Amino acid sequence: MNYILFDGAVRNALLPFTYTRPVADIRIGILTIREKWEKFLGLTTTTITEEYLEEKYPMVEMEENILINASFCPTESLVEKIKNLSENEAIFKGDDVIAFFSSDKQEEVIFEDYKQIEFEEEVIQIKNTWDIFTFNGKAIQQDFKLLTEDRTSQPIPEGIRFLNKENIFIEEGATLNFATLNATEGPIYIGKNATVMENVAVRGPFAMCENAVLKMGAKIYKDTTVGPFSKIGGEVSNAVIFGYSSKGHDGYLGNSVIGEWCNLGADTNNSNLKNNYAEVKLWSYETERFAKTGLQFCGLMMGDHSKCGINTMFNTGTVIGVSANLFGSGFPRNFVPSFSWGGAAGYTEYKTNKVFEVATAVMKRRNLDFDFIEQRILENVFEQTAKFRNY
Repeated sequence: MNYILFDGAVRNALLPFTYTRPVADIRIGILTIREKWEKFLGLTTTTITEEYLEEKYPMVEMEENILINASFCPTESLVEKIKNLSENEAIFKGDDVIAFFSSDKQEEVIFEDYKQIEFEEEVIQIKNTWDIFTFNGKAIQQDFKLLTEDRTSQPIPEGIRFLNKENIFIEEGATLNFATLNATEGPIYIGKNATVMENVAVRGPFAMCENAVLKMGAKIYKDTTVGPFSKIGGEVSNAVIFGYSSKGHDGYLGNSVIGEWCNLGADTNNSNLKNNYAEVKLWSYETERFAKTGLQFCGLMMGDHSKCGINTMFNTGTVIGVSANLFGSGFPRNFVPSFSWGGAAGYTEYKTNKVFEVATAVMKRRNLDFDFIEQRILENVFEQTAKFRNY
């Protein structure tokens, strides 16, 4: 069977992260949503997404296909139901379709003509950007079981203080020195070739992906994910860093989501709680105004390739678009459009030729190329987001 992950109706609610990736490639827990599905299915998947992303994320269609809503994370029972789908059958969770059987002959799908199967068990669905950190602890626990079941961890090195050893898994090549790992409240996963430096303190659930680094003295609270090739220092709580990003120095990051290729300067801090303890509002790309989140704690949402200088201060519920560069004293606005250059004192447009120079240099440090495909994606995002840059 051919499995295709599609963005679905939530794509715009997940901006700015879905400007540069399909919904399937959002990281929550240890793995991306795509990696979870492929692990469960034992097969590779392709994607239905925005046209300008198709060159990087192509779709392969066969005579018979099962299309899966990428906003849903898999479970064993859900995958079993999906594998047993027949023609003209669809699985729903309330009003949302999870998966359906389709053929290449169908010009459009009319679900009224389908046999609708209700999935009644609990399942993680990512409908809003803040769901990524809200459900991250639960996703870490699910991924931990998926990745470590019937496997043996590398031994915990001498000099590591730990609690609940059976809830700690260390992959091959990881290096840990004089750290504290507390897995009492949830699992701790240390990825392949990851580095945990001296005097780091970690409280699970926590996930650290391949080649990630926790710098000396870092304090990492529960429900946090450090994506591959990311470098993290200071204090972090309930945050998801997708990958290839750095927060290398002291400063606080909480209840936040950071995309790829981001850099937070030394002593960058975000607020995650309003002074009056009121519900946090967050910029909505769907309504183009601030919307209620239902949350008391909500920090920073930062899109790919964005960066901020030393001593940057972010207000509660701040949304930063793609390829923004922030610096200077004072608080930046709590919505900063993509390709903005400046800070509290004002903004100018961050031209793509300068963005491409920085992206080339940053990716080269990780032995990756900023190629024409990546360039064309950012050019499309630049055009799409121009309407927000009315400084």
